[in-house]
Amino acid sequence: MVSTDDSGDDEVEPDDNLRSFGETVKASRKRAGLTQEQLAPLIGYSVQYVGSVEQGRRHPSQKFVNKTEAVLDTFGVIGIAAKQLTRRRGLASWFRRWAELEEGAVTLNTYECRSVPGLLQPEPYARALVGDVLPPPTAEEVEERITARLERQQLLSRTPYTVFSFIIDEAVVARQTGGPEVTSQLIDHLLECARLPNVDLQIMPLASPQHAGLGGPFCLLETEDNEWMGYSEGQQSGRVLSDPKDLSLLHQRYAKLRIQALNPASSSGLLTRMRGSL
Repeated sequence: MVSTDDSGDDEVEPDDNLRSFGETVKASRKRAGLTQEQLAPLIGYSVQYVGSVEQGRRHPSQKFVNKTEAVLDTFGVIGIAAKQLTRRRGLASWFRRWAELEEGAVTLNTYECRSVPGLLQPEPYARALVGDVLPPPTAEEVEERITARLERQQLLSRTPYTVFSFIIDEAVVARQTGGPEVTSQLIDHLLECARLPNVDLQIMPLASPQHAGLGGPFCLLETEDNEWMGYSEGQQSGRVLSDPKDLSLLHQRYAKLRIQALNPASSSGLLTRMRGSL
């Protein structure tokens, strides 16, 4: 069975690390005496997917790495090569595993009460956030973080679509991080994202007598293998959650939040009014 993540539409510009990984896969495949057409059905991916990885134009999923390693029997070489990929510069070390999981997600649910989620941040807002970090980052670190954040946003428009649900506290926008002009641009960007066919954006109003998210922000995602994973983040830390009890709790809270928050249409209306009052 071919993976659902095989269209090739989320290809990226090659870099040295991706090229190196692709060459490792190609050399291992040839050592095994297989063509791309022969390898593809053995690992459950399309020929296009295999070709894109070998050309260094696609970041391999963990499933691809594991299956290719097993089929080609490379004594761990492919797994080691995958660990050398350094695309994660600019992302916090504790967030990198979750960022990897995002790439293969078919569903991603996010609740935030601190700042607008990175996937929805326009560049001026992202720069305002990065600029407030202590200790202050160097100019190079700022650019790495902004670049990494904007690269992740390609997930919103790639096909096959990932289905996104975002719930954001109204206070996050009302805070006016970066000032009124940045906030105006932020609201315009949020409204634009909310119009995407695969995105639901809901706002939790300031007056919320019942609020299932008081325990803090969290995310839930469904992998390409239809398994669910969770993520919880705090100061200088982040945890990927896989325990069924933890996931059940987060699913319950997210379901309640979706009921308590404004529906997508009312949320867009609120954002429009907030923009008009700036």
